[in-house]
Amino acid sequence: MTSGLAILTIGFFLGMRHATDPDHVIAVSTIVSRERSIAKAGFIGILWGCGHTLTIVAVGAAIILFGLAIPARAGLTMEFSVGLMLILLGVLNLSGAMQWISEKFSPAHPRVNGEHAHLHEHGSRVHFHWHSHAPAAEHHADSLAAPSSLRGPFERLGLFHSLRPLLVGIVHGLAGSAAVALLVLSTIKDPKWAVLYLLIFGIGTIAGMMLITAAIALPFSFAGSRFAWLNRGFVIGSGLVSLSFGLFVCYQIGFAAGLFTSHPHWTPS
Repeated sequence: MTSGLAILTIGFFLGMRHATDPDHVIAVSTIVSRERSIAKAGFIGILWGCGHTLTIVAVGAAIILFGLAIPARAGLTMEFSVGLMLILLGVLNLSGAMQWISEKFSPAHPRVNGEHAHLHEHGSRVHFHWHSHAPAAEHHADSLAAPSSLRGPFERLGLFHSLRPLLVGIVHGLAGSAAVALLVLSTIKDPKWAVLYLLIFGIGTIAGMMLITAAIALPFSFAGSRFAWLNRGFVIGSGLVSLSFGLFVCYQIGFAAGLFTSHPHWTPS
């Protein structure tokens, strides 16, 4: 029992270390590059970790419990998808499309005429106020408190901001699930303990990514809008790094590892 708990503890810290892999950090950097709230950035890291853990546990458990064998081309395809995702995140950041999509899928002004409740933000706080588009009476009236679902540190995270890190984490989990499962199989023979290890590993990854994303947002949170140029530079820089690293990954998987050839060779890593 003691040795089992020791292995699980090691799994937690290995999960935290796994969160620091370059492709993971580059991907989340593009996501939190515009975020100045430490709480929101940490929550984005948690969502990424949940998506990553979901696929690590699902695919890893299938390998451990049912002896699922992943063909070389399928494994390479999963890793190639990480490169494509990094390219997409980089292009979205550099083109400004990421900001447009964020605004599109954040709580927005309803397309109505006449008097209505308008969601608005002042001083990083969300509230409603009455708003009218009547030609002779366009105005803002008294504000109302935002609903409880939009209060707290994660207000205005929105559907897009929630799904984006979750889906990115799922893709990363698919690419790394086979390697983690095979490593567990070589050290833990009991399937139940092996699956539990995967879960603890995933929880460690969640904790590690939460700390990473919060740390990325920390300097911009304290600087506020005084160093807007630095924030813009980080947005551009993270986009360039993501695009470059994504192209490198795609080349390595597609040609060096042979995904696009008749003899692919894949070693889970």
